[in-house]
Amino acid sequence: MDLGFEGATAVVTGGSKGMGLAIAESLGAEGASVAIMARGQAALESAAERIREAGAPKVLAVSVDMADAASIESGFAKVRDAWDSLNVLVHTVGPSAGTFEDLDDDDWHAAFNLGTMSAVRSVRAALPLLRGADWARIVTLSAHSIQRQSPRLVAYTAAKSALSSVTKNLSKSLGAEGILVNCVCPGTIVTASFTEILKDVLAADGLDSSDPYDVMAWVDKTYGHPCDIGRAGLPEEIASVTTYLASRRNGYVTGATVNVDGGSDFI
Repeated sequence: MDLGFEGATAVVTGGSKGMGLAIAESLGAEGASVAIMARGQAALESAAERIREAGAPKVLAVSVDMADAASIESGFAKVRDAWDSLNVLVHTVGPSAGTFEDLDDDDWHAAFNLGTMSAVRSVRAALPLLRGADWARIVTLSAHSIQRQSPRLVAYTAAKSALSSVTKNLSKSLGAEGILVNCVCPGTIVTASFTEILKDVLAADGLDSSDPYDVMAWVDKTYGHPCDIGRAGLPEEIASVTTYLASRRNGYVTGATVNVDGGSDFI
């Protein structure tokens, strides 16, 4: 299926690793030129090489601190210098976790700054470029925890819930301009950072943090949040859905919150 990315340009925030990198690789494989934004220049350059190898005609590696408004504006200014227009913005950045008792006011501000305001600022900076394109799409990554609550993710979930709401509202305001806006809610996804962070935790239960079935067994035991197909997801499974929603081929899906979670007990 031709998704219509030939000659297209895309920005993926958080594109140096995990789901962001998988999405950037997928967009590049479909023929889009891709700009990735993240903090670490070394990780950006490594990711950029992978995206080139996937088939992207052009790749920009732009160092941006998504917690800093000026850095976001500066990053998109570099995109404007390189490209006259932008077809796709995919925003994948999110805050850290913590229980209610663990978080003070600064932690809550930080969660909303990174989990919500980074997307607001990115869309604001990208809109002139998106409006200058023949077709344009915005996709944000929220989380299935906005519907399936966990006490360990209280500020994270609140910020991601706000992001989902902003995304839905943008679909209303931008629909008349032909800019389609959607939100993807990943379930438990086995990324390299997930595997590394939880390696010892799962190993204590005799489980492998890189094995999607072991990961879901741990999630079920720890949180009581199983999924219907019995395993955690992979970054490329988020990428495939996101790539379609970000494509020219998608001509009628907007304002959707799409769960990609292996099946769950909520709508």
